[in-house]
Amino acid sequence: MRIATWNVNSITARLPRLLAWLESTGTDVLCLQEAKVAEAQFPFDQLREAGYEAAVHATGRWNGVAVISRVGLDDVVKGLPGDPGYDGAPEPRAISATCGPARVWSVYVPNGREVDHPHYAYKLQWFEALKAAVAGDAAGSRPFAVLGDYNVAPTDDDVYDVAAFEGLTHVTPAERAALASLREAGLSDVVPRPLKYDHPFTYWDYRQLCFPKNRGMRIDLVYGNESFAKAVTDAYVDREERKGKGASDHAPVVVDLDV
Repeated sequence: MRIATWNVNSITARLPRLLAWLESTGTDVLCLQEAKVAEAQFPFDQLREAGYEAAVHATGRWNGVAVISRVGLDDVVKGLPGDPGYDGAPEPRAISATCGPARVWSVYVPNGREVDHPHYAYKLQWFEALKAAVAGDAAGSRPFAVLGDYNVAPTDDDVYDVAAFEGLTHVTPAERAALASLREAGLSDVVPRPLKYDHPFTYWDYRQLCFPKNRGMRIDLVYGNESFAKAVTDAYVDREERKGKGASDHAPVVVDLDV
């Protein structure tokens, strides 16, 4: 079984690449982030023609998550129970589904913006709600994983130059503590192998030639429970999909399981 996560940074802009990628990789389940469309505009028909069902939680031009599957799509939960919301309302940042033998969450963790910004406090509160929401499945016996754009680099090795991020979000002790707390629910970090260079970065800014210079970050993560982690036979960052015209600024993270 092949499961992947990918922040596509607009499914409308990325649809031809997405369909080609699904066909070429034979991915069974894709957790998708930043759909950036309302659910009514999601390309259900095109995905169905390619053999995939989709469960979507999206409301418009910002955020939006989905689970796309060709091995079943059941017990869908939209939204994060206990979501603290931002500026008075919850955002479409989490969706879960059972796909064949595995259950997955697709999550798009709040960015945080700046350390002294209300969005940063919201980010930490959101992590607490996520841990509470996934604790039961994490402790279960079936393969379970929370996949997505976490907007946190777990260690200093997960950024190209930690000095360049001094005072910025994504690397602060509080954010990394939130990740550690999530792992305490019974999840472990499935670290992918890079297809090039030494570090499996998953995101490169569009600006300042960050991708050609490999000035990246590993912020797209796969956190699996014991059953999921034991079933992993390979995991890699598909860096090739970050190349070329019309690419997302994130690369897919692909995990192969023997289940």
